[in-house]
Amino acid sequence: MKCGRECGGEKAKELGVCPAASHTKLDSAHGGKNAGRVCWVVAGTMCGGEVQGSFAKKHNDCRKCEFYQRVKKEEGPNFLITLDLTEWLK
Repeated sequence: MKCGRECGGEKAKELGVCPAASHTKLDSAHGGKNAGRVCWVVAGTMCGGEVQGSFAKKHNDCRKCEFYQRVKKEEGPNFLITLDLTEWLK
């Protein structure tokens, strides 16, 4: 999302490192680094400048997100549904 919250990013010190940027169990999902291209699966990411809560609370909003929609379109038939992604967390 180019929010500057990646490890060593310009806003990481001020706002903290984004959980998606450091969530290694989801590394490489949809070709991203850590959970960078599956941020909707990770609690504590930001949206609209506010930290989002648990996966269950944020999932419906994330599905409407421009980034989510872009990843879904780019991945096409290879798009991993959220249930499949949560299996990576085990």
